[in-house]
Amino acid sequence: MRTLIAYSTLTGNTKKVCEAAAKAFPEIEVKDISEVTTLDYDLIVVGTWIDKGTADIKALKFIETIKKKKTAFIFTLGAYPDSQHAIDCIERIKKLFECNENEVVGHYHCQGAIDPKLIEMMKTKFGPDHPHGPNPERIKRWKDASKHPDENDLENAYNYFKNLIINL
Repeated sequence: MRTLIAYSTLTGNTKKVCEAAAKAFPEIEVKDISEVTTLDYDLIVVGTWIDKGTADIKALKFIETIKKKKTAFIFTLGAYPDSQHAIDCIERIKKLFECNENEVVGHYHCQGAIDPKLIEMMKTKFGPDHPHGPNPERIKRWKDASKHPDENDLENAYNYFKNLIINL
């Protein structure tokens, strides 16, 4: 099965996870989305970082070009992977693929370090009562996210896609 993993990354988190997942595939190309010149693949996996509750703009535009393909996606986010926010992101991204008649065969996500510039902006721009402001719970989550993706996340990505291709 000829497979493409195309990723968009801000801090390098998504690229790391995509490269780990790629090791599960016997025939794979891994590229930054900006380097993709064809969609002539049996499976297209898109890696994205989460921005405003969905795929980042670079990935959004790329996903719009994929039509009637077998697809999967990977994302990293600053929120906890079992949070409602993560669940909502899965649904939003899945719908992006499905609206172009793509078959979504799987997805993997994990926590990823947040861009330090973004954290600084949130600390200075928002008060602790704002949904993105620096309250104790959020500061803890930012600290936890800074340790990801870790080796366990990368191994889980590899194993997820190894099992996925067995079942395709």
